[in-house]
Amino acid sequence: MHKNIRIFDTTLRDGEQTPGVSLTSHNKLVIAHQLDKLGVDIIEAGFPIASKGERESVKKIAHAGLGSKICGLSRVTKSDIDACLDCEVDIVHTFIPTSDIQIKYTIKKSREEVLQLAVDAVEYIKKHGVTCLFSAMDATRTDMDYLLKVYQGVEKASADIINVPDTVGVMVPSAMYKFISKIHDAVKVPIDVHCHNDFGLAVANTLAAVEAGAQQVQVTVNGLGERAGNASLEETVMSLRAIYGVKTNIKTKYLVETSRLVERLSGIHIPPNTPVVGENAFSHESGIHTHGVLRRAETFEPGVMTPEMVGHKRRIVVGKHAGKHAVKKTLHEVGLRPTDAQLDEIMQRIKDLGDKGKRVTDADLYAIAETVMGEVAKGEQAIVLEEVSVMTGSKITPNAVIKAKVHGKQKRGSQTGVGPVDAALKAVQTILGKKAKIKLRDFRLEAITGGSDALAEVTIGVEDEKGNIITARAAREDIVMASVEALVSAINRLMLKKR
Repeated sequence: MHKNIRIFDTTLRDGEQTPGVSLTSHNKLVIAHQLDKLGVDIIEAGFPIASKGERESVKKIAHAGLGSKICGLSRVTKSDIDACLDCEVDIVHTFIPTSDIQIKYTIKKSREEVLQLAVDAVEYIKKHGVTCLFSAMDATRTDMDYLLKVYQGVEKASADIINVPDTVGVMVPSAMYKFISKIHDAVKVPIDVHCHNDFGLAVANTLAAVEAGAQQVQVTVNGLGERAGNASLEETVMSLRAIYGVKTNIKTKYLVETSRLVERLSGIHIPPNTPVVGENAFSHESGIHTHGVLRRAETFEPGVMTPEMVGHKRRIVVGKHAGKHAVKKTLHEVGLRPTDAQLDEIMQRIKDLGDKGKRVTDADLYAIAETVMGEVAKGEQAIVLEEVSVMTGSKITPNAVIKAKVHGKQKRGSQTGVGPVDAALKAVQTILGKKAKIKLRDFRLEAITGGSDALAEVTIGVEDEKGNIITARAAREDIVMASVEALVSAINRLMLKKR
């Protein structure tokens, strides 16, 4: 194994090929700057020949003055390569299919023609003095003797690095190790790997390739990519660092920040149980787990990977599996100090809610505790809602006006949005002002009853600048009002916790 592994990020190229994802030129540039901040060695900015807009995006990123090397993708044709050269990228990544099934049905060439095209492309790139990365597409389904002949041919043509793609994600780690080992013994240039996640093995196969001598790995933020995606940058990097003790140039404290940026711009939501960056990655509910973690984090966390290392925050979640220690600590944080008998009653009510299939939000917990203790949490509410007005229609831009008292002062906020709920939530955030630094983290809507007058339950999560997250919910026939009430409740609880 190499002690230092280079990180090649293809979020802007393969990641954008995720079904339903289409990034604007501006968003691509924003992500490129974030990847540079993260410490990615190489950014594959796109496929310049694909469209005029794609070429302009790649060129902008190449000229953005980033510390990361910028790469452009091309087929083994001069027009594709020229498009990359025109963008003035640092690296041209050229590829051609090598498996028999791809040769027969995709490009309809002979093996000899494929080899010659590969060599000619590499020579043409090197003739222009640019770093060349060569990929044998569908390498893992290619006859090994022929694959080695292709790799040795492009090595002789002065390719700087060769990529081994598991294009359809059919490898298992043990086979990947043997596969890369054979290639490693046959060529002297560095080896790069690109693994797809069709069977959920992309990260495992990438790590097996590193064990076998691969020096560079291709990954995407949040595992985006064709079909089931690619090897996740976050999981790969943290596995290399925390488990293998291998160095990369990634500043891991920006992993969650990067993940959430890409989540927002791509529109692909991160499931809460996603490793490293998911909302639940460092969250604990079980009584045994929370008790252990509150005493010493390593009891039920890896230890070699802490939430602080990746820019995350540990959360103790209240639910029917929660233990007294977790509930007591959560209540103490907002100034509620129940007696042992009161705590037992609070615990019972939480478990009763959980047994009914209900998610217990932070606001639920505080409301239960206040009821049992016969008191209201000290301190005035930050926001007292007075009036909500919404205008929407087929030819009208949805607009919402909110009137409320904020810290005792009359406030009025007006905002437009993509819909009435969006407009109303933005209006609430407007009346708080920029200093509040509270952002909407989560929004979930569920119809409790049937029919056109169905009772809708809205659950909302808000987060402050320190990463504190509070959840609250509200149920009404009016979705807009339920959304606003849940948001106001969550903000009030967050402000109370901060005090």
